[in-house]
Amino acid sequence: MIRQTEVDGVPTIIAPTPGPMRAGLAFRVGRADETLARGGITHLVEHLALHRHGLTDYHFNGATGAVVTHFYTRGSEDDVVSFLTGVCEGLTDLPLERLETEKQILRTEENSRTPGVTEQLPLWRYGARGFGLLSYPEWGLSELTPDDVKGWVDTWFTRENAVLWIAGEDVPGGLRLRLPGGVRRPLPAPSSALPVAPAYFHGPDNVVVFDAVVGRRTAASLFTGVLERELFRALRQEGGFSYTVGTSYDPRGDGFATITAVADALPEKQGATLGGFIDVLAKLRVGRLEQADLNAARTKAEEPLSHPEAAAAGLPSYAVNLLTGYPNKTHDELRAELHAVDLQDLHEVAVEAMGSALLMVPERHSADWAGFTAAPTSSEQAVHGQGYRSLEDDRVSLVVGAEGVSIVTPHAPATVRFDRCAANLAWPDGGRRLIGDDGITVRIEPTLYAVAPAALAAIDAAVPAAVTVPMPARRPEAVPRPTPQSAAQPAKGRRLEQALMIVLLVLAGIVACLAGLTTAGVASDAETSSDGVTWALVGFVWFFAALLALPAALIARHRRQRAAGTR
Repeated sequence: MIRQTEVDGVPTIIAPTPGPMRAGLAFRVGRADETLARGGITHLVEHLALHRHGLTDYHFNGATGAVVTHFYTRGSEDDVVSFLTGVCEGLTDLPLERLETEKQILRTEENSRTPGVTEQLPLWRYGARGFGLLSYPEWGLSELTPDDVKGWVDTWFTRENAVLWIAGEDVPGGLRLRLPGGVRRPLPAPSSALPVAPAYFHGPDNVVVFDAVVGRRTAASLFTGVLERELFRALRQEGGFSYTVGTSYDPRGDGFATITAVADALPEKQGATLGGFIDVLAKLRVGRLEQADLNAARTKAEEPLSHPEAAAAGLPSYAVNLLTGYPNKTHDELRAELHAVDLQDLHEVAVEAMGSALLMVPERHSADWAGFTAAPTSSEQAVHGQGYRSLEDDRVSLVVGAEGVSIVTPHAPATVRFDRCAANLAWPDGGRRLIGDDGITVRIEPTLYAVAPAALAAIDAAVPAAVTVPMPARRPEAVPRPTPQSAAQPAKGRRLEQALMIVLLVLAGIVACLAGLTTAGVASDAETSSDGVTWALVGFVWFFAALLALPAALIARHRRQRAAGTR
């Protein structure tokens, strides 16, 4: 049984446990509350708050998630009091003399971390803001000042924005939570970088990943279990395409949850794995669900509710629900909901999931054939402004305008508007990387584009200062250079282009001369000058001459524009 009380104004939940006392202090703040240009500030606060604990004989740690930051420990009552009191003291009196050292520790931590197979999904779904920031490095660390950090703590790490949970008999004596006053902070509104769904994008060659956002409910969690059973049966047991198949169900905090499914694949089995994966999704979407799978998923979900420590084990999730405003339910209510779910409920979840589906497919594969649309990798329009040709490819140019920047290719432009710029990564050598809030990126390298220094200065002046992130100097070998092959290719292309233009002009001239002589001959002959068929043939010869001359004229115009450096 979970009971609720209060410690120094902080809502507190308690459940008994026969083992050592466990406790956690959770705050409603995470990566999704940051900006891309100042990403990492919550993680930095977490590290600073824990620094003074140093080496102890009891276990403790901290974790920064999407919308909640958690400090937790396990030990004796005295250990718990020492830890929680110390966290609050650390938050109200941060060891700011450690600021640069902790930044370096966090950079080292990130550099040594192995990216997960699902790490890029938030970026493609949400863009470079809110929940999408989970896909990005903590680029903002270098620019964070003591005032930035203190202001963040004063805003987010307050008693009204916290929940304490304790797995034990009662609040340990002497516990004080001295935190500043504030308000409970609402969840960030989810953004979207997907104009249509279901959609797909390309990822690593060794995995297929499915991701969907659905309304949070018991039927959705059971559907996740059924989906795992279906994928395991189809891709491993029957097809032998995959070794690892797994799913997860993760509440987002705002009444919605993310369903994720992953299946690995050998290089020669990528197509079969993708096809089998999509077949399972299609099967569930049309309602071909088995009662045995639902029963198995229900039994698995119900087992933890019968455990002697079920209440204590559920305290962290209970605390998150309190922080995000989601109603908590008793174990009896959860059991009743589990047994109320039927196959029709699962079918409704399957249809809803496909309506928001995002699929990561191996390179050289697609999912168009299954009704998925390629997620956008480009922009609808380029900005108007000064063009600068690429030193690698004559068909590519950088355009710098008053409203933003674009990379223009023969296929489609990539544009970042200054007023929609989430971050401007600026290197001392002049390199720039502008990232739009939709996740579209424009990379500007003076070594790869004939861009004027004044244009770089204009970009820096136009981008809001708050989104500029100074980057450390790059080693010379890290600065991109045009390769000999790419530098030679445009020159070869220009020669072929010039030769084609000359051939077309010569042919057009010859045909035009023949057309002129034919016209004069027909006009001077009284018998043929009144013959409509003869004049039709003369007209066709003139049309053929114009048909040859038109592409030559277009090539000449393109060469003049390129020489002038404009779009």
